[in-house]
Order: sequence, then C-alpha cells, then structure tokens
Amino acid sequence: MKTYDFIGIGIGPFNLSVAALAEGLDGFSSLFLERKPHFSWHPGMMVPDCHMQTSFLKDLVSAVEPTNRHSFLNYLVQRKKFYRFLTTEQRTVSREEFADYLCWAADNLTNLAFSQRVQQVNFDEKSGLFEVVTQRDRFLARHVCVGIGKQINLPDCVTTQDDTCFHASEMMLRTPDLTGKRVTVVGGGQSGADLFLNIFRGEWGQPLSLNWVSRRNNYNALDEAAFANEYFTPEYVDSFSTLGEEARRQMLHEQKMTSDGITTESLLAIYRAMYHRFEVLREKPWAHLMPSRSVTALTRLENGQRLSIQHHLDGGREQLESDVTIFATGYRAVQPAFLAPLSHRLHLDTDEAFCINNDFTLEWDGPQSNRLFAVNAGMHRLGIAEPQLSLMAWRAARILNRAHGDEPFELATTPGVIHWRSTTSPENSQVFKSLAKTTEY
Repeated sequence: MKTYDFIGIGIGPFNLSVAALAEGLDGFSSLFLERKPHFSWHPGMMVPDCHMQTSFLKDLVSAVEPTNRHSFLNYLVQRKKFYRFLTTEQRTVSREEFADYLCWAADNLTNLAFSQRVQQVNFDEKSGLFEVVTQRDRFLARHVCVGIGKQINLPDCVTTQDDTCFHASEMMLRTPDLTGKRVTVVGGGQSGADLFLNIFRGEWGQPLSLNWVSRRNNYNALDEAAFANEYFTPEYVDSFSTLGEEARRQMLHEQKMTSDGITTESLLAIYRAMYHRFEVLREKPWAHLMPSRSVTALTRLENGQRLSIQHHLDGGREQLESDVTIFATGYRAVQPAFLAPLSHRLHLDTDEAFCINNDFTLEWDGPQSNRLFAVNAGMHRLGIAEPQLSLMAWRAARILNRAHGDEPFELATTPGVIHWRSTTSPENSQVFKSLAKTTEY
C-alpha cells in the first residue's frame, strides 16, 4: 500500500486549496482523491450573467502565499488575458471564469487522483495510520481531510426529480425548454435570483408565467458593509469558536444575510427588468414575487405539479399550478458513509454534527498524532465564513500547519479593529492580552 503524510477525500475548491499549498512542501507527501473522472465545480449552476460574491484575490493561495504558481493572477497571465482583465475593472469575476481558474489549477496540480471513489476509511492500529480504500487502490496516511461538499436540500414533499421538477444545481444539465410554460422558482437566495432573472429574460424560452416563492419576508440584499466583512477574517473565526453554543446559534441567525443574501446588482437588475416589461412596455404582469411562503405539499399532475403554499404572516393557504418547478433551496450536510468504520470513535454534538476544533480537526478518541480534518463541515462551531470561499487559503494553511510538524505557513495578522469579546471573560483574558500585541491565527 502507498503511504502518504496527508490524503484529502473529495476535490472541491477547499481541498483544491489544500492541494495547491501542500504541493510545494518539501518532504511532505500528499494525495487528493475524487470519485469523478475530472474536476468540475457546480456545472449545473453556471447560468449566464452570474457573478461571484467574493473578490478574485480570495483564490486558492494568494492570502497565504501570493507567489504560489496556482494564484488567480498567474492564471490570468498564463491565459494571456492579464491586461484585458484589468481593463474590465471588475471587483468580482463571473462564476464561469472562476470555475475555469479552478479547472486550470486542477490540471496543473500533480497530487490529484480522479476516478477514485473512496469506499471506507479505517484506522490501522498496527501501522498507526489511516487506511483509505477506494474501488481501485488502498492507501495509508498519517492525516486525512474530508472535503466532499454537501448534498442538495429539497423540501420533504419532493421525493423524485425529473425535467419538470428538480434542484437548481441541475439547471444547466437539464436546460429545459420553458417556452409557453408556467414556471416556479422556490428559494430566495442568490441562486434563486440568478435563475429568476435568466428565466425572466427568456434564456430558455419565453415562459407563460413565472413565480418566485421564498420563505423570507423579502428579497434581502447581501450585507457587504465593511464591518460585516470582518466576520470573514481569521480573527473572528477564532473568537466565534470560543462562544457558547447558544451564543453561536444567535450570531449565525443574525449574520445570515452576510452570506445568504442577494447582491444589490442582481436585485437592481431584476427590478429594472420587471419595470421595463410591465411599466414601460405595459405588458400584463406575468411574473410574480411571492415572499413569506413555504411549499408544504407537491402533487404531481399529468403535465406538471400543484404546489400547496403556506403564508407565514397571515396564515393564508394557496394553490399554485406549475409546469416546471425549480428548487433553489440550498444544500445540507451529511456524514459520509466511508467514515462508518470510524463512526464509534468520532465525537458528535447534540445535533449529531461533528465536533470540530478551530484548526479544522475532528474530535476523535484515536491517537492525537493522527488527525481527521474536515472542510465545509463546521459552520455551527466556526461561524458564517466556514462554508464560504473567503478564507479558503487561510483554512488550507491552518490545516497544513497542524499536519506538518514545522508549521510551514506564517499566519500572523495585525490586531483587528473590532474587539469581539470582553476582556473580563475568563476564557478570553489571555486571548486579549495577546491580541494587544500580535496573534497568530
């Protein structure tokens, strides 16, 4: 069996970031396994005119190692479009371009292995190493990092998917003909907004009608204020992780629109498009915004669905017939089946989620010299930034500093402008003393 210092399971942006930083570490062997035959990043969501919500400088490596060959700036240079890109004066880039950047990085990395479906991870007491078994190979590793992403989240009433009823992540894979159809988009976040605008503009044919259903009481803007962006800093992650469980829940609820809101550009584009069609051109309104509502039941019809909808504020119940229904309802965490051999050794919290530390290690009862890491699995413990791309490079470096004996990455920062915790809190008195100088995160 081949032995490595570090094995990553799943190759999404987060483990790709770890791979990009790990590749340059002398004497540190790493391998990243992916069940798909090649790298792809949400191909079903690459709808037209869809932009990232984070800066392109928050790429795989730049926040930690800006000279790394896998940076976005080097991607621009290697693609021969550096000057053209500068002229666009973009603050963020399209999802298509960022996806192309990620594919470019994956193509150039030497520590990735595709078509490797991990079947189980166990701990071999004899060797003192993790054993990773795929359908093709068996590997040993000192450390393992789980980065398989999340599964689509659908209402309980949606039991099957087809071309008339499906999750938004499959939009560009199905590309349905919506001409003359009654279409409903369910979900009031950025994905729902991107779909609504493209459908309204007739990207897949001119629909007969278009409804946008959301549980939220309005179509809320993304909070991109300067101080809100402080939530996406290493300092805040460390502060958040030391809060009590109830305080963390409260803060996550308050901060929801810093990550799950809709960009002001998208909201304005939707409003202007509807104003032009219905006020300027005086078309009879055929698109309707329906906030404060949940889909409670779905009945299959011969040509579509009947949606039962509950209004949250006035208690009203509505019936909505739709030829095509698209659920932009996000994703949910799952515990991977391949960890079943270790399940009795992993610590879970009251919600049956992994107990995760602020160095992204999972709590387990095995040797502390062998660590299980997880990415995009700890928002409940590490805060709103955990599932986002904003701290991708810092997260990867922190993981590698824990896995590598020499802590190869310098992660010191200057003190932040906000004092997140009281200096009198017993568990934070020493933290704030060090923050008065310089703290490494």
